[in-house]
Amino acid sequence: MIRGYREFLERKIAAAPADGIDVDPDRLHPFLHPWQRDIVAWALKTGRAAIWADTGLGKTVMQIEWAQRIGGTVLIVAPLAVCQQTAQVEAPKVSATATYVRSGDEITGPGIWVTNYEMVHRFNPAALTAVVLDEASILKQSDGKTRTMLIRHFRDVPYRLACTATPAPNDPEELTNQAEFLGHMTRVNMLAAYFVHDADGWRPKGHARAPMLSWMATWAVALRKPSDIGGDDTGYDLPGLDVVPEILPIDVVPDGQLFATDLGGVGGRAAMRRATLDARVGRTIDIVHAEPDEPWVLWCGLNDEADALTAGIPDAVNVHGSMPPEDKADRFLRFAAGDIRVLVTKPSMASFGLNWQHCARTAFVGINDSYETYYQAIRRFYRFGQTRVVRAHVVVSSIEQQIAENVRRKEREAAAISAALVTEMRRARQERAAA
Repeated sequence: MIRGYREFLERKIAAAPADGIDVDPDRLHPFLHPWQRDIVAWALKTGRAAIWADTGLGKTVMQIEWAQRIGGTVLIVAPLAVCQQTAQVEAPKVSATATYVRSGDEITGPGIWVTNYEMVHRFNPAALTAVVLDEASILKQSDGKTRTMLIRHFRDVPYRLACTATPAPNDPEELTNQAEFLGHMTRVNMLAAYFVHDADGWRPKGHARAPMLSWMATWAVALRKPSDIGGDDTGYDLPGLDVVPEILPIDVVPDGQLFATDLGGVGGRAAMRRATLDARVGRTIDIVHAEPDEPWVLWCGLNDEADALTAGIPDAVNVHGSMPPEDKADRFLRFAAGDIRVLVTKPSMASFGLNWQHCARTAFVGINDSYETYYQAIRRFYRFGQTRVVRAHVVVSSIEQQIAENVRRKEREAAAISAALVTEMRRARQERAAA
């Protein structure tokens, strides 16, 4: 029965066709490591591919080199905070010119053009040769309307590339949306073929996991370090991450409770965050003052937290949602250049794609239940290229500690799942190569 079902899936789901172009890896830009050139050459041949590489493995330079070799008019879509970094910092590394634009009217001809996700509707997909989604996990994080728009808007663009950190193979939102964006299978068909829905939501069918990963390996590559793809890990050993819990013994009792035993739902969490704001901000200011020569990023969830931190730290600069997009990007670049010492912002604005390896100190002024937000925020610093131990302070009240523990649990689960994904996809590639 098991063997028959597996054989049925393998017959039904053919390998993704190679619709791209053949390029010798040795002809790609020498700035890239050999294993990066192999990935780019494979993605070029595939034509509609996904690169799932952990933070710091060079997704941006790989996607720019891919765009150069595809040729024609290529649009890279990235989070707003990343656009200028892509154009000004990353593109020159592979001798490319990339220009930030806010609408299709600014495109003057073939080349590499960069815009942010909020501007996508201003571009005519018929005028594009290729499109790249940088930080493609937005397909999971965005609302259904935005996700559907991205998939439909670019469905007829001949060449497509999706780049993000290693997704979880148990997460149908991430996997099915990327498969549909790349045109390999619709969400509905992928759920029907590989997933089952029960009281806990969607999860992979027991005997469909291996066939699913084997099929995905024809259009996606996943890696956490160079050796996962046969590369050399020299220079990719991170110096370490020191997460420092700052548990404040604050005597605040949630409404409706005699003793502080549980945060309750979303409303309870928000109320507790406001009730403990002064203590958390005060402790964070003390932490920053204790290391006055270090660059810092302070992650906030409330505007009041950011305002209080900026008032209490003389050289702190707040990047907030009401600022013009150009001003946000400018301050992020100035922090990367060392012109700003203490940056105060929210993970929703700056936790994806930015390279801040010059900084090894950060603090979460409170935390929510999103593991991905926490992971991406830390990975702005704790990424390949970092030369020092990163110290991340998590400042919460004693009752909010249960949120931090929930995030740590998700962190352990995600690490195990990502390792399984990389192993399975490597096995699938080896089996296909030997066939």
